[in-house]
Amino acid sequence: MSRPYRLCHTVAKLKRGDVAMRLDKWLMMISLLCLMNACSSEPATTNKNEATPPSPPASTDADNTARNADPSVLNQTATAQSESQADITISSAIRKAVVADSALSVNAHNVKIITADGVVTLQGPVKSDKEKQSIEAKAKQVAGVKSVANLLEVEKNP
Repeated sequence: MSRPYRLCHTVAKLKRGDVAMRLDKWLMMISLLCLMNACSSEPATTNKNEATPPSPPASTDADNTARNADPSVLNQTATAQSESQADITISSAIRKAVVADSALSVNAHNVKIITADGVVTLQGPVKSDKEKQSIEAKAKQVAGVKSVANLLEVEKNP
């Protein structure tokens, strides 16, 4: 092959490669913009004018479903749990005692146990008053507990 042919052939390859590289850059840029737009925008189904569902009346059965869905209800959540090692140990010990008791219902095993500065808050539905008292007694037996706020609710129709 002659030298000029090689030079022209190489220049042609570079131009094709350059076009392909530009195309790749544009496609990458468009993909990133689409991804950023999808991640940063609010869901299309959100309607800011829509009212939040009303909280259930006090006469309803003990059930967390409606309360957990309603952000206007001021219940303590897991974020109220203190991050101190003592409070984590207290909550863990109470949870172990509650779960170890096979006489308790599934709802009783799943009550919220929130500890902050040694003060334990118990929330959620239980099947009977006996379960409510049993969980409170288990919480009071744990070392380091200063007081127990028993906000457990007994189901009317167990």
